[in-house]
This record gives sequence, C-alpha cells and structure tokens, in this order.
Amino acid sequence: MSIQSHLQELKRRHQAIEQELNRELAHPASDPVRIAELKRKKLVLKDQMTKINGSSTLH
Repeated sequence: MSIQSHLQELKRRHQAIEQELNRELAHPASDPVRIAELKRKKLVLKDQMTKINGSSTLH
C-alpha cells in the first residue's frame, strides 16, 4: 500500500468516525463513554495522518 493510499484510508476512517460521533451527539440519550471512545479513535487517526504527512515531506 502506498503512502498516499494509506493516508486516504485514514482520512476515510476519520470521516466515518466523525459521522458516527455526530449521530451519537444528536441522540438524546447519548452514551458519554461511547462519545469519549469515538473522540479518542478520531484523535489517534489524526495523529497517524499528521505523522505520515510529516514523514512524506521529509523525502
């Protein structure tokens, strides 16, 4: 898998989690533990994307 395709997959997963998070937040009886878990997953993906972008600019 190329760096670019890996980055695209991370972006796709990040967007999917964002949509799931928005659905959870819109729900009147949202689960705070689930919201925290989704936010953590989003942050991990963002960190991975930042790391890839930083390493790809070094080459």
